[in-house]
Amino acid sequence: MAVTLVNPEGLPKPEAYRQLSIATGSKLVFIAGQVARDAEGRRVGEGDLAAQVEQAYLNIGTAMAEIGGSFDDVAKLTAYVVDWSPEKMQLLGEGVSRAAAKLGVDPVKPITLLGVAALAEPDLLVEIEATAVID
Repeated sequence: MAVTLVNPEGLPKPEAYRQLSIATGSKLVFIAGQVARDAEGRRVGEGDLAAQVEQAYLNIGTAMAEIGGSFDDVAKLTAYVVDWSPEKMQLLGEGVSRAAAKLGVDPVKPITLLGVAALAEPDLLVEIEATAVID
């Protein structure tokens, strides 16, 4: 595997993510922000943050599989959540857990979470972009 995840000494050790990823592969992969749309572009989980997070993660997994990788090769995520508040953390975690179970992966990665006023379409609650490394 091209990505090793680390929580170094001297930094907090969160359960939900890792502080660093060390990438040793030869190809960088930049995945555009993924949203709650299926392969046909249909809406998934309208009004349901957990369902939308799950679909975004599954879409990242699909993109990685297309190029011969997997979600395990993801080195960094950035999540944009509409009207973020700490109360939404449980829903975010539910969506991640469901996607991880379907993908058969450990979803814990370095992640930056940003609260935003809106996304490109009014029904979207979350958009997640990824950077990955593959050999």
